[in-house]
Amino acid sequence: MTLDHVRTLSGGINQTGVRAYNERLILSILQRNSGLPGRDLARRTGLSPQTASVILRKLEQDGLLLKGDPVKGKVGKPSVPYLLNADGVFSIGLKIGRRTADLLVLDALGQVRHQLRDTYDYPLPNAVFAFLRDGFARLMEEMDHNTRTRLCGVGIAAPFELWSWHELLDAPADEFAAWKDADFVAEVGRITDLPVRMVNDATAACRAEHVFGIGREYRDYIYFFLGAFVGGGVVLDHAVFEGNQKNAGAFGTMPVADLRGRPAHLIDLASIRTLELRLIEARQDPRQLWEQPQDWSHLEAFVQPWLEQAADALALAGVASCAVIDVEAVVIDGAMPNGIRERLVDMTRAALATKDMRGLIPPVTVAGQIGGNARGIGAAAGPIIGQLLLDRSAALFDQG
Repeated sequence: MTLDHVRTLSGGINQTGVRAYNERLILSILQRNSGLPGRDLARRTGLSPQTASVILRKLEQDGLLLKGDPVKGKVGKPSVPYLLNADGVFSIGLKIGRRTADLLVLDALGQVRHQLRDTYDYPLPNAVFAFLRDGFARLMEEMDHNTRTRLCGVGIAAPFELWSWHELLDAPADEFAAWKDADFVAEVGRITDLPVRMVNDATAACRAEHVFGIGREYRDYIYFFLGAFVGGGVVLDHAVFEGNQKNAGAFGTMPVADLRGRPAHLIDLASIRTLELRLIEARQDPRQLWEQPQDWSHLEAFVQPWLEQAADALALAGVASCAVIDVEAVVIDGAMPNGIRERLVDMTRAALATKDMRGLIPPVTVAGQIGGNARGIGAAAGPIIGQLLLDRSAALFDQG
C-alpha cells in the first residue's frame, strides 16, 4: 500500500464532525456505565424521554451504539439496554518512549486491535518517524474496510521536552537536539489527513487509566507510571488535570529521600532506568527488561532492592501530594510484569503506613488496571475523547 493511497483512507467517521453535546453526554455515560436503557439515560442527562429516544436512534444508525438483550423487570415490558459499539470508532496511537515506540489501533471500548513495536537504545527523530510511516502503512493493510473508514484521528504521546533527556539516556546531545525542531503534526500529515492530538506520555497513561481502568472508582487521585523514567498524572473531580503547560503530574523532579535519608528526586529512585543501571554495573544486558513477554524472575537479586527503594520514594511522593491535593487514592502502574507491579503496590502501601501523615487523610494505594501499554492506549484515546466524549459531567458517575 503506497503512502498516497494511505492518505486517501483518512477521515472516515471524522468527516461527520464532532458530536453535539447531548450526543457526547449519552456516549460518555455509556462509556462509564455500560448497558443502560433509554429511560435511565434520559434521567441521568435530564433530557425528555422523547429527546433521548431520538438521539439514541441517531447514534444507533451512525453505528456508535448497539442494543443489548432485553432485561426483564418486575413490572412492565422488558427494558432494552444500549451499549457502545466496539466497532463504532477507532483511533491510532503512537507512543514514543525512551526505550520503545508503539503504534496501535484502539477501538471504542479501549481494546487494542493491532499493534507494532520498535525497540532502541534511545529515540531519535529519523528512526521514530520512519517507524511511524512504515508502521502506519502496515496497520492500514491489516485493518478491514470498516476499521479504516471509522478512524477518527491519531494521538501521539511523547515525553515533555524530549531533547533534554539525552544525559539520562547516555545519548549524543547533538542528535537528540533534533527533537527541538521535530514537527509531529507535519510528519503525520505526510501520511494521513486524520487530525492529530499531542499529549505528554505520562499524562496519556493517566488518561488511559481514567477512561478505561480504575478511574471509574475514584474522584481524586494521583497516578504514578514507572517507565524508563517515572512520571504520572493528576485526576481531580473525575477529570485528568493537565495543568497550564499540559505538564501536570511531572513527578520525576519531586524531592524525596533515599533509604538512608539522603536528598534525591523521584526520577533517580523509582525509574526503571535505575534498575537498568544496576544491571549494567553487574555487566548484564539491560535490554532484557524490555523483552516481550516481560519476565524478571531471573533478576530477583536486582529487582528486590530496586523495589524497596522505589516503594519508599513513591510513599514519600504520595505524602507530599496528599498535603497539596487531598487525594483519596495513589494509583501505581508501569512497564513491568504484573507480579512486580503488585509487589511494588504492596510495598508502597506498607511504606506509606510508616510515614508521618499528621493532619492528612491517608489515601488508599492501588494498582493500575491498564499495564505497560497505558501510554499508547492513552495516546489513541485522545482523538476518541475529542470527537465523541466529555471529560467531565456529574451524570457520568451517577450510580443511582
